[in-house]
Amino acid sequence: MFLWLSKFYHSHLTITWPLVIYAATWVTLLTLTVAVASFSPEVAFVSAISPSSSFSQKCSKSESDGSFIRVPLDNPSETLCLPAQLFAMSSIDIIVPPVFSALMVAASACVVRAVGLLEHD
Repeated sequence: MFLWLSKFYHSHLTITWPLVIYAATWVTLLTLTVAVASFSPEVAFVSAISPSSSFSQKCSKSESDGSFIRVPLDNPSETLCLPAQLFAMSSIDIIVPPVFSALMVAASACVVRAVGLLEHD
């Protein structure tokens, strides 16, 4: 079996070092693109809930019957206070991150194909 595999490798899959380096470079760039796109919302969230952020401060509502959460608006100086009961984990929170990651990988592959990086000279 190994003899057949070695003949198949040498006859059909002759890989040169420049091609390996080229492929490894693009795999690395695509991986970094997906990592930045995936982790940037989490970094924004962590910075928004940090103690120094204005969003982590309590809302100045006169009602004392429940807690409120600050929600940012388009203008950074404006905030909206909503009841904390509106912010609960749902079943779609399990589905969205993997779908988003798959879309990022597909989009980066489409960019590589559109730019023509896989075409030989």
